[in-house]
Amino acid sequence: MCFICERIQRIKEGTNPYFVKELETGYVVLGDNQHFKGYTLFLCKEHQTELFTLDHDTKMKYLEEMSIVAEAVAKAFDAEKMNYELLGNGDTHLHWHLFPRVTGDIENYGNHGRGPVWWYPMELMYSEENIPSETELEEMKSKLLRELERVL
Repeated sequence: MCFICERIQRIKEGTNPYFVKELETGYVVLGDNQHFKGYTLFLCKEHQTELFTLDHDTKMKYLEEMSIVAEAVAKAFDAEKMNYELLGNGDTHLHWHLFPRVTGDIENYGNHGRGPVWWYPMELMYSEENIPSETELEEMKSKLLRELERVL
């Protein structure tokens, strides 16, 4: 079973603490590390590796729902700009990375502290100090869920 399928299985079992909401085509979860406050993933319900392998209706709905999730993330976490990634080189199961961006969030890395998230050192992005406490996680989930309910 792939890593994303394992995370989905934990959602179904009620043991994934990062789970926020189930939509028609996917699951909304907060990222394990929160250097970019509100970093969210949208996991496709189907185990597919490419967008073009989804049937047309599912693909269109998945893209629409991803956009809705991004809007909710932007509003919930006061993003100045949203970054979207659908890579799949590490975990091939379709999943979007949605990064709410604000000025200075990558400090002095890149072009005057502006640039893609991967310009920020991985060891800093994934440091243990960026793992939210249980209280912080619950607050973030509540904020995102409220905004999801508004935009849906």
